[in-house]
Amino acid sequence: MAAGDNSGRPPCLNLSGPGPLGNGQPSNSAYSMPMSNGGPAGATGGAQGAARRPNPQSGPGGGESAGVVAETPPTAHNAIQQALAQSASARAMETSATNMTSNASAASVPTTHSSLLSAPAAAAVLVYREPVYNWQATKSTVKERFAFLFNNEVLSDVHFLVGKGMGVQRIPAHRFVLAVGSAVFDAMFNGGMATTSTEIELPDVEPAAFLALLKFLYSDEVQIGPETVMTTLYTAKKYAVPALEAHCVEFLKKNLRADNAFMLLTQARLFDEPQLASLCLENIDKNTGDALAAEGFTDIDLDTLVAVLERDTLGVREVRLFVAAVRWAEAEAHRQQLQPTPENKRRVLGKALALIRFPLMTIEEFAAGPAQSSILTDREVVSLFLHFTVNPKPHVEFIDRPRCCLRGKECSITRFGQVESRWGYSGTSDRIRFSVNRRIFVVGFGLYGSIHGPTDYQVNIQIIHTDSNTVLGQNDTGFSCDGSSNTFRVMFKEPVEILPNVNYTACATLKGPDSHYGTKGMRKVTHESSSTGTKTCFTFCYAAGNNNGTSVEDGQIPEVIFYT
Repeated sequence: MAAGDNSGRPPCLNLSGPGPLGNGQPSNSAYSMPMSNGGPAGATGGAQGAARRPNPQSGPGGGESAGVVAETPPTAHNAIQQALAQSASARAMETSATNMTSNASAASVPTTHSSLLSAPAAAAVLVYREPVYNWQATKSTVKERFAFLFNNEVLSDVHFLVGKGMGVQRIPAHRFVLAVGSAVFDAMFNGGMATTSTEIELPDVEPAAFLALLKFLYSDEVQIGPETVMTTLYTAKKYAVPALEAHCVEFLKKNLRADNAFMLLTQARLFDEPQLASLCLENIDKNTGDALAAEGFTDIDLDTLVAVLERDTLGVREVRLFVAAVRWAEAEAHRQQLQPTPENKRRVLGKALALIRFPLMTIEEFAAGPAQSSILTDREVVSLFLHFTVNPKPHVEFIDRPRCCLRGKECSITRFGQVESRWGYSGTSDRIRFSVNRRIFVVGFGLYGSIHGPTDYQVNIQIIHTDSNTVLGQNDTGFSCDGSSNTFRVMFKEPVEILPNVNYTACATLKGPDSHYGTKGMRKVTHESSSTGTKTCFTFCYAAGNNNGTSVEDGQIPEVIFYT
């Protein structure tokens, strides 16, 4: 809704200003100008922009009855005398009447007026103001009567000066209606510190948003659009109208897309709308690449960037997150009036830089991008290159936990019924074939650790498509164990899609001391979801070739971690 738009009606028809005939009228007067046969004109339109109806007190044939003339207020008589004195000729009066008719056309005022200009008596009728009488009779419900008063000078007892500078609008309202619909307005008009002013300035509110608020308070009608929804949400919160807030949030939910998810996330956090923020984050998880490429991404604040980078469920390669973060840093440096040097980019990124998971990149991705950006220190670059190339891997200051772009609950199955001691390693992979009855995503394995107490292992894990011998996912990493017989998680850098009834081979190549191993293995293992009851059935088979002794009955790779 454009600023000041009011369903075809003028946003504010001010009757107190000088009209075409030079007469004045109080802004809350119940009197208006008749234009033809006693028909009222000049009253501000109601919720439907209603055309004016003939006054029931008009005399026969449409003439003015004596009773009506007797009710003319003194201000109306003064206006008549002023108009007669200024009417130098019928031609001048016709021009004036034509101008007035044009100005009143938005209120559906009849335009036939030539017969009113034939004599001075007609001129008196022309400028005569009669009551907007009995408009209530045409409104059959309370809702219609209140809707008629929306943005209407009739009975108004307060005005709001809404907006700033040249965009200020003077909007009439009714204290009682506002107090009924808003606790804030109730306190403003009826509380212990109630204002007595009849004009209230609202420089922080957009006129279109304030009109949308009033429209809702007067008629329960919701008038929001893409251009006004955020300002209307702000106004609804400012004046404590939760029902309108809910309509705004619902509108945003329906129009949430990848290209506006970051912008809406910022607003949701600003306005404390956790449900909307959660939906924005879910959309970013599902469409991370498109959301990062949107223009609005570089406009978010640092806290919003941090909230996103902290997530484990982003569906994009880490190198793309780094590129997007650098693009945001350039925009933020410009906002802070800084030169976009590597030092300033690192400065504005602040704690967000540590949330980029550089260890999840390939060595090629890291060498081609972050290593040459000059945003990382020399020490950080060296430690990351060592992490990629040597074993045992040195500690790095960046998170190496994989991001899983999957939603829902993590699941796992264990294929052994008992744990025994002493399983040795000599560089040969432990391997086991498996298939499932439904589509899943494997995110890692659980592996046994040392029988000799706390120890670090180096390990390479893989999932291979058995028939084509294609490596679908792998990670060259390490894990620490505490000497117990528990399993220890080793995760892939990205989820590996597993299709139903297809043979895959799980591989783990460990370097380290003798470990625990599993026995009493099961050929079939079923996982049943506690929430949906859905069953995922794994079938394990012997992997031909050198497999370091691992089989269905005993060995390593006791646990598969997955999402459905």
